[in-house]
Amino acid sequence: MKIKIAIVLISVCIIVFACLWIVKNLNINPNHEVGEPIDSLNQVVVYYNGGVNHVLERNLTADGYNLGLKYQCVEFVKRYYYQHLNHKMPDSYGHAKDFFNAEIKDGELNAARNLIQFTNPSSTSPQVNDLIIFRGHWLNRYGHVAIISEVTENHIEIIQQNPGPFESSREIIELKEKNNKNWKVQNNKVLGWLRKTE
Repeated sequence: MKIKIAIVLISVCIIVFACLWIVKNLNINPNHEVGEPIDSLNQVVVYYNGGVNHVLERNLTADGYNLGLKYQCVEFVKRYYYQHLNHKMPDSYGHAKDFFNAEIKDGELNAARNLIQFTNPSSTSPQVNDLIIFRGHWLNRYGHVAIISEVTENHIEIIQQNPGPFESSREIIELKEKNNKNWKVQNNKVLGWLRKTE
């Protein structure tokens, strides 16, 4: 009896992990093809990637700057900063969660990215064009990064590449402010945001 239960549990685990691998690595959405333009911000295109772990070749600019792996979230935000804000990061590598350095205090320079870093919550409100960084979790250990495309008194909108095969490139997240001192993006995965100052 115990052996049969163990076999059933092992079989269920194998099926679950196989399904997760398929969802995370293959395009299971028949409405889109990998590499298809699905959105844009300031003429910088967001491309569809299928499963969040799907990886193509590295995208390099004509001058050799590393934008990241097509069509991951990091590739979009770095391409956006390069094309729209004329910004190159001193450290052009790393996963999404690596854009945020927990040792840097709110409002100080993140030298690896040459951007000012704000923690969540922060004494400074998010702004349009800020990078927003999400921590990793058990389904996505690399984290996530997006661009803030709109800020109102009570929410932000983000634009993102590679949110998953059926997720939208745009997402609204609640923003709360307390006594004009603390701004909190109401998503526990948000580590903070980065900003170009020049």
